[in-house]
Amino acid sequence: MRPVAATTVALLRSSHPEPTVAVTVMVTALAVTTGRDLPGVLLVVAAVLTGQLSIGWLNDLLDAERDVAVGRQDKPVAAGAVTTRTVAVATVLAAVACVPLSLASGIAAGLVHIVAVAAGWAYDLGMKSTALSVLPYLVCFGLLPVFVVLGLPGAPVPPWWLPAAGALLGAGAHFANVLPDLADDAATGVRGLPHRIGMLGSQVAAAVLLFAATVLLALNAPLPAVFSWGVPVLAVVILTAGFRAGRRPGSRAPFRAVLVVAAVAVVLLVASGPALLAQPGVAAAVSRGPG
Repeated sequence: MRPVAATTVALLRSSHPEPTVAVTVMVTALAVTTGRDLPGVLLVVAAVLTGQLSIGWLNDLLDAERDVAVGRQDKPVAAGAVTTRTVAVATVLAAVACVPLSLASGIAAGLVHIVAVAAGWAYDLGMKSTALSVLPYLVCFGLLPVFVVLGLPGAPVPPWWLPAAGALLGAGAHFANVLPDLADDAATGVRGLPHRIGMLGSQVAAAVLLFAATVLLALNAPLPAVFSWGVPVLAVVILTAGFRAGRRPGSRAPFRAVLVVAAVAVVLLVASGPALLAQPGVAAAVSRGPG
């Protein structure tokens, strides 16, 4: 029998911990900046974390055979560090827990989050290998900030630019996220949109989408005017420098530049919380409260 501690560590590694933690922290930070109280913030943490865990575990579970085929020893299931049965049980438990935890923020907010998680599952269950592979990212990341705002007192409807920026951020993340694995994916038959347009096309798509998210957020986040225009200019400088440096064979500069702009966009998304509360429709709904 495997030691419990080793199995637990392997199981956590199998959940794609980096994106799982990153998404959970991003949405939680937005909940804080939009004024959710402590119980509300904790509900957001629990709902988003369980949803992302279920997506990550399902992904590793379904990719196990492909990961073995390309020798992915960094994947716990493929390396034999944790069994598929353990990962399957964890996936189901996380998904089941996610439902009441999501609905605890309100029926409307909960249903939105459940749809967002379902989009992540759809990606794992087959859409990752189609020309529509970006669609689950658009849906999931577009709905996550909506889940946060709808969970406020009065269930206010967020302004249009919030889900639009989230969707752009998610789509950009999709193209950036697959860049390191394009070769392994192609070798095992994964043919999502990034694989169809190739390395350069995916780099450009990630850059354009993340820049668009940055501009949209910079124009709506509560920033001084100099930052509202300065941040997009900074993003252009970073991307230009990255792609110019990327002309060297084997350079990962474009990928790193895209990641930096993604981080900028996330910071702006979180900083937009006070601007959301200042929106007339949101402010009115929050002041009325539930019922």
